[in-house]
Amino acid sequence: MIKISTESKYLAFVILVGGKSRRFGEDKGLFKFQDKPLIDYQIETLTNLDYNIFVVAHTSQQMQDYIKRINNENITGFILDKLKDPIIGNVRSPMIGLYSAFQELKELSYQKIFAISCDMPLIQPQVVSLLIKESYNHDAVIPIWNNWYVEPLFAIYPVQKGLEIARKNILKEKFKLTNLMDKDWNINYISIEKKIQEIDKNLLSFININRLNDLNKVKNIILTEKKKKK
Repeated sequence: MIKISTESKYLAFVILVGGKSRRFGEDKGLFKFQDKPLIDYQIETLTNLDYNIFVVAHTSQQMQDYIKRINNENITGFILDKLKDPIIGNVRSPMIGLYSAFQELKELSYQKIFAISCDMPLIQPQVVSLLIKESYNHDAVIPIWNNWYVEPLFAIYPVQKGLEIARKNILKEKFKLTNLMDKDWNINYISIEKKIQEIDKNLLSFININRLNDLNKVKNIILTEKKKKK
């Protein structure tokens, strides 16, 4: 960990960058798009929302690469996957990244995390703010589609309860993120089409970069948004 802040401990943003990016071919968060790494688009958006930002990396080398190549001025700290923890072993999964974040942020007395995958560069601040607002008096907030699919890597989780459930699932080698949503939690499922689309018309917040050609869509959206602002 580096640069620990003493700001609000209700919630922290946690960006997960540990994925293998097999389809993309390289580390998506560090891929340079229009003169800056993809993850910097997220960081710029989140910086204006007054919560601390943490980045979770899979290896020490990956963490060092991010420290060197991204604009980390507004990053509160870097968290390393707990590979040496005896209950985990050398498994690579978002569940491990979340477990590592829960463990680290519990020690720092945070109540909740807003988990975000690094391959969603167009997250909208009004959507992030909505989910945070909806998190009060609930354990978790999960965006959900009309077809009942959920977005577990653009969601809010409780640190203490999340750590306990993540640990149990890892021990059972259950790494699917929906296993993290415990039946005993008070979960606020937010409809993407009915509620989020009202403030994010084109649902830009949920555009994932899985392949290089996905960047063409993002590029066109960014250019369109710039023209609107002129």
